[in-house]
Amino acid sequence: MSKSGSKKKILLASLAGLVVGFSLMIAFNYMWVNSSKNESCMACHFHPESDASWKQSYHYNNDSGVMTDCAACHLPPKGSFEYVKAKISIGVKDLWSYMTKNPEDMDWSINSELEHAQTIVYNESCKACHVNIFPNGITDEGVTAHLYYEENEEKLNLQCISCHLDAGHYNPNYKHEALTSAPVSGGEIYAEATPVTSFENFTETIPGTSASINMIAIPGGSFKMGSPENEPFHKADEWPQRNVTISPFFMAEVEVTWDQFWAFYGETMSEGRTHPDVIYANNTREDLDAVSGPTPPFGFPDQGWGQGSRPAITMTHYSAETFCQWLSLKTGKKYRLPTEAEWEYAARGGTDTPYYFEGSPKDYTNEGFWNGLFGADTTVINSHVIYANNSKNRTQEPTKMKANPFGLKNMLGNVMEYCSDWYAEDAYSKMQDGAVDPKGPATGEEYVVRGGYYVDDAANLRSAARGKTNHDAWLNTDPQNPKSIWWYSDIKGIGFRVVCEVPEGVSAQ
Repeated sequence: MSKSGSKKKILLASLAGLVVGFSLMIAFNYMWVNSSKNESCMACHFHPESDASWKQSYHYNNDSGVMTDCAACHLPPKGSFEYVKAKISIGVKDLWSYMTKNPEDMDWSINSELEHAQTIVYNESCKACHVNIFPNGITDEGVTAHLYYEENEEKLNLQCISCHLDAGHYNPNYKHEALTSAPVSGGEIYAEATPVTSFENFTETIPGTSASINMIAIPGGSFKMGSPENEPFHKADEWPQRNVTISPFFMAEVEVTWDQFWAFYGETMSEGRTHPDVIYANNTREDLDAVSGPTPPFGFPDQGWGQGSRPAITMTHYSAETFCQWLSLKTGKKYRLPTEAEWEYAARGGTDTPYYFEGSPKDYTNEGFWNGLFGADTTVINSHVIYANNSKNRTQEPTKMKANPFGLKNMLGNVMEYCSDWYAEDAYSKMQDGAVDPKGPATGEEYVVRGGYYVDDAANLRSAARGKTNHDAWLNTDPQNPKSIWWYSDIKGIGFRVVCEVPEGVSAQ
């Protein structure tokens, strides 16, 4: 073959390669661009609820007429290496899900929670669109919150979506505003508290409200507080075990409910940002009319999960104590938070096993190779405890669970419960063996919480398992100065249960 013929073939092959390469580049670019369009996203992520909620959100339905695309929130800003990396990673994951999963099986209620949203929304993208976070028309509260965000973003790892969860997907139960009045449950308004003349279960009626509390008579007795060293998942702060005697008392059948807490809030709510010093001064007086209750929470603290008989959540330890003070003054009885010893005694219900029901933590835990591979045993625990394996990442109605031997429900799981004691890791080593009605340390920095909550593994829900408040972290995103003494901004699984001391003249024998 002549040299001119060879050159011609090389030229034709090069041209063909350029055409093919150029065509591939065009095709790739077309796929790259179009795979980030809303239609492409919805092909994989289609769900009737997510589609409807997106079209009702501020990013789609707003006065400006500007529509924000899915990729603007769910990918890093364009032009960055992180954008390319995330697009490839998410694309592969979406393609696999498209081939192997049914979109209709998606649990939208869980996927709409903040914990999930924080993993699929990029804060850098929020800032790329919202360069000015002090726009015209912003409220004073908004200015305060955004200043706090600017000053603490890196230190506290704050994200825009922590306060703007409904910006991309509208949720009618999510409120980005202060709650100015207590929800009213309706029903009979009680004229007087329930008289207690004998040591037996009773239903406390709260005068002037329609709220009532089922109280269970807990007989006195002795038990071993803490856990033995050979108990699965035993921890150092549960040791040494101590023989403890507890006097009789009454304890609420379930955690304080929203109906009960809103009755307190409706009668005592503080107007605006009453300074904490004023609140503390008022609440040292034994005067019902002087009791200052919570300031309005920002949004609905039930997280849209439902109110009524669900446990009230997100209040501080001080808020729980003030509820007890109010309830005492309303009823003429002595209501308070349980001591840690009373709580564990009540939770065990006369048992000395890891749980008040049968079974080993080794069988119920999700930890370990075997249970991780084949799944934990849930046949017994599911009917007693709201926890990671059955909660759907939220609190549940107390009626769903069986009671313990004393007749108490949800002592384990659902929400963590405040005790009156300060927490100390070595509290048991300083407790006298054979102590009667022991109390915790005289001072401390954090309070004891017991029982675990709805996202906990079964290992953390043993009757002896101890926890503590994490006050600063639980107030992480609260922009107020001083921060709220009533509501936590960053914890959903905290609540409380009340006890009532046996009135004088009532025999508990």
